Amino acid sequence: MAISYDEVAVGTELPAQSFPVTRATLVQYAGASGDFNPIHWNEKFALEVGLPEVIAHGMFTMAEAIRVVTDWVGDPGAVVEYGVRFTRPVMVPNDGVGSVIEVTAKVAKLLEDRRVQVDLLATYGGQKVLGMSRAVVRLA
Repeated sequence: MAISYDEVAVGTELPAQSFPVTRATLVQYAGASGDFNPIHWNEKFALEVGLPEVIAHGMFTMAEAIRVVTDWVGDPGAVVEYGVRFTRPVMVPNDGVGSVIEVTAKVAKLLEDRRVQVDLLATYGGQKVLGMSRAVVRLA
């Protein structure tokens, strides 16, 4: 069922989601995206360039975050704008467990043409990993 513009208000909270990420996830994303930068899969290389650990791709983190919005609206094509600032990397240890990205979102503004601005908060380990994370969505 599509979300109707008439059913939402500023402050409407979208269902929060958690997204696990492991080293295997990063290798799969590298294959799908073509981004084989070794900081995303090679611990020795990551340490040599000054990182404390292998880190998730920024675009992977961004993609996981917008899933909260696309799952809520039911149509990825309803997202007409999306942008973030990368503020902190997601470290992914090679421990078989990995890390978890937590994402919450709420309607921040009602716009013209049945559009809404949704502000997202993506965290890892209790710290924000995406800044200025906003989407504009066209509703039914």
